[in-house]
Amino acid sequence: MPIITLTTDFGLKDPYVGAVKGAIFNELLDINIVDISHLVTPFHIAEAAYIIKNAYYTFPKGTIHIIGVDAEHTPDNKHVAVYMDGHYFVCADNGIMCLLTAKFNADKIVEINIHDRITSNFTVMDAFVQTACHIARGGTLEVIGKPIERLKNISGMQPAVANNSINGQVIYIDNYGNAVTNITRDLFKSTGKGREFTLTARSEKHYKIYDHYSGFIDFSKEDYKRDIDGRAIVIFNSSGYIEIATYKSNPITIGSASSLFGLKDNTPIKIKFNET
Repeated sequence: MPIITLTTDFGLKDPYVGAVKGAIFNELLDINIVDISHLVTPFHIAEAAYIIKNAYYTFPKGTIHIIGVDAEHTPDNKHVAVYMDGHYFVCADNGIMCLLTAKFNADKIVEINIHDRITSNFTVMDAFVQTACHIARGGTLEVIGKPIERLKNISGMQPAVANNSINGQVIYIDNYGNAVTNITRDLFKSTGKGREFTLTARSEKHYKIYDHYSGFIDFSKEDYKRDIDGRAIVIFNSSGYIEIATYKSNPITIGSASSLFGLKDNTPIKIKFNET
């Protein structure tokens, strides 16, 4: 049974998510629909890219992923269907695929050209659903679009490397208030080559990156002597990105990396490596 996933900024209050699912079932009853997230910050391309990048690959090959973020069809915001890494992506060509194409080359890209058959202005429900269901039936991309060579790239999605430094930024604040940067473990290791470093995020400086949240705890000490809750740490998160966090953070009570250190989307992050 084919799988279609949904990632949108529609929220959960309005009828839009239900309407999209209804439109899919109107086309195909024998289908699995899976919600990845509908709480993407409205029009936040980097956030949507991070979420889909770290979820899509867990699904079986051949899964179709609808990404309904900043999806209005305009001359500057064309719609595309992409086949890459064994998966299909249906979205606007607004830079949302940048994080994925940094690692994988797209096998096939088409600009969707079925809009002349659509009268609604809800293009996720119409153009995206029709495209996804066409693919789910075994249809080829060339039938619903014209091949194009490349996808739009936007600045800021990828960090810059220069003069023994990596200059990146915060691209995602998670549910715990942890700040995820666009700097990956692979980039950190290939640039740093084992050298000592200073990571600067606003007024905070860090000199060590842990592999998990409790990596800094000295478990040989008695519990009451550890003083760990709310401790600022930097880790490589489960997705392989550098994340600035606080241990057992709670944005409502003790605070979080975002609230305590003033970290938000696009906050600059710099890693300076010592010269050898």
